[in-house]
Amino acid sequence: MSNNAQSKHQTNNPFDIFIIGARKGFNVAINNLVPNILMAYAVAQVLQIMGVMKFLGEVFGPAMVVFGLPGEAVTVILTAWLSSSAAVGLAANMAANGLLDAHAITVLMPCFFLLGAQLQYMGRLLGVADVPKKYWPLLMSASFLNAICAMLLMNWVFAR
Repeated sequence: MSNNAQSKHQTNNPFDIFIIGARKGFNVAINNLVPNILMAYAVAQVLQIMGVMKFLGEVFGPAMVVFGLPGEAVTVILTAWLSSSAAVGLAANMAANGLLDAHAITVLMPCFFLLGAQLQYMGRLLGVADVPKKYWPLLMSASFLNAICAMLLMNWVFAR
């Protein structure tokens, strides 16, 4: 590309930079985030209809009570490990179905960020950075430990 063509696309005007960034952000939301959220919302509805959510609630209820959460909330935690945006969709579905309330969503919020789609990024980041695979489980478990601590803290701070 010639210098003249490059100068057409580059600008120092803050308004233009904002508009370009907003367009890029909109494209990311439409092409990446929304499909994950919709998919998780639909899958959660199917799991609810099939009775899987009720089963998970019974199995994981005793462990999740430590965080002030219903047992079904374990699905949000595991989904956050796969995809943060899908975890948001799942939590929204569960809230719409009355499985999660505002307190539960508040307690779960750190998982969306601390677990942050690790499965997706494991190969992309750790593999590209040439981190030896023997350290991967330690790095993954550190994020789970951080998420657990954050959920305990959120439950304590926002105790009912």
